[in-house]
Amino acid sequence: MDSIERGRAILDQIAKANLPKTDTAGSDVSVLNSAGDTNTAPETQKTIVEPTGADIERLALLDDLQYALQRTEQAKAWNISVTVLDKLVKNARSSKKESSQLPFKEVGPWPDPIDPAQLLDEVAGTIQRFIVLDDEQAFAAALWITQTWFIDVLQVAPLALINAPEKACGKSQLLDVMGRMSAKPISAANSSTAFMFRAVEKWTPTVLIDEADTFIKENEELKGLINAGHTRAQAYVGRVVGDNHEPSMFNVWGPKALAGIQLEKHLPDATMSRGIIFNLRRKRPHETVGRLRHAELWLFSDIAAKLARFALDYSQQVRDARPDIPEALSDRDQDNWSGLLAIADCAGGEWPDKARAAALKLSGAGDKPVSTGNELLEDIRQVFADKKINRISTADLITALCEDEEAPWLTYYRGNPITARQLARQLKAYGIESKTIRMNAYTTQKGFEKLQFDDAFSRYLDIHLTTPQNLPSQGNISPEANNHGGLSVTDNPSHIRNMPLGNPSQHQTPPKNVTDNPSQNSIRNTSATLEPPSSLGCYSVTDKTPIFGRGEEGIVSEVLL
Repeated sequence: MDSIERGRAILDQIAKANLPKTDTAGSDVSVLNSAGDTNTAPETQKTIVEPTGADIERLALLDDLQYALQRTEQAKAWNISVTVLDKLVKNARSSKKESSQLPFKEVGPWPDPIDPAQLLDEVAGTIQRFIVLDDEQAFAAALWITQTWFIDVLQVAPLALINAPEKACGKSQLLDVMGRMSAKPISAANSSTAFMFRAVEKWTPTVLIDEADTFIKENEELKGLINAGHTRAQAYVGRVVGDNHEPSMFNVWGPKALAGIQLEKHLPDATMSRGIIFNLRRKRPHETVGRLRHAELWLFSDIAAKLARFALDYSQQVRDARPDIPEALSDRDQDNWSGLLAIADCAGGEWPDKARAAALKLSGAGDKPVSTGNELLEDIRQVFADKKINRISTADLITALCEDEEAPWLTYYRGNPITARQLARQLKAYGIESKTIRMNAYTTQKGFEKLQFDDAFSRYLDIHLTTPQNLPSQGNISPEANNHGGLSVTDNPSHIRNMPLGNPSQHQTPPKNVTDNPSQNSIRNTSATLEPPSSLGCYSVTDKTPIFGRGEEGIVSEVLL
């Protein structure tokens, strides 16, 4: 029985206990009394106090003698029979015995209906009472806490990633505060991975993981539990169990919160994208917050009970909700915020606007951590734009990337610059591979053309740069790309057709300008051949893709670029 059904059962028991008492014939006792003796003076109507779950729990904690002394008087005060009271206390004792074996305290629903918007204000205010947070962070934290109570009707369970650049920023304190108001909180500290797998499957608790930066990078089992539990449909992890290594599937669905220092350095991008990130700051000397140890004993238990009642009354409404989600969020972030926005819309008041403002601030593009691959694409795009080129060799690209001392490429691996192999590995994920390209009329190198990146730029980067109008087309070789001061060749190879080959010993330096206008091309129909610059130290150009293809009778038939 889940928490919502258990809450309804308790309220039903209380409601049944307060029905009017009847005799064996089914007649109302009060009606018979009034009809049987008209001379009897009407008794003063007594104020009847309905029992709450806390009242029944208090009686369940008494020993048998103490309960026997109080049961009759208490049943009379609540206007219920002793038999009904005995049954309620027996059920409470049974639940108490079962709960004593749980790693968390079960919370019954608040007896009275609650105002959802007012409750969310109370949760957010309680968080800011003990933690220095922006308003939007407090709104998001309040909604995340609330969604742990609605987990039975949600399809996505975003991680709460509590991040800080340094110690003493309140990350562990925030994790503690959120855990005290969440449904069925379990701390992963000092718990084995095997226990966590079984606990999550059995109870669907709120898993709290502190100091995640110190151990989670090496714990592949725990990372699998965290990542797989993001969506209900895919929240299954296969493991072998027992001495016989029997294969078994574990359901790891449920809310999880992690706290640590610079989590972006210790968690994979896949994990970071599954969460709502709370970037905390160390409080200033003039900023004061309350001490958690001085909190009222009833504070968090009362809020938890109200949240349980919220889930009890609004679970179907949240299940059926289809909230409007800001288009500025990525697809993954829209999934992460869908349940929280549904809860905010059901709460009403100012909370629909508060929730969307929080979503845009915490998960908008400006506050999103950038993956290594995205950062590399952005820097490569900037290289093409700055140099105004459409092709570049691998060596020149690495040199250009390492010119920025603040970028990671100069010290990419153990303090050394990124290598061609490492660059190729990063780009291969985007379908980009180096190839042999012609850098000028005489040399080819391994490298890249800009058009190879256009698809990745448009898919993975936020701002799309247009190709400058002064850039040459893909068929051109610009003078800037020719480091040896060689020939500038036009797009149309027909301008250099039918040119007889001369004696290599009679090579001449070619003209510097070959235009698209045939009348201006003095190179046409001459016996002069093209001579590579003397700095190249050769008198002929050979390559897998020749510049000149010899046709019949020594005539140049094509220029291949």
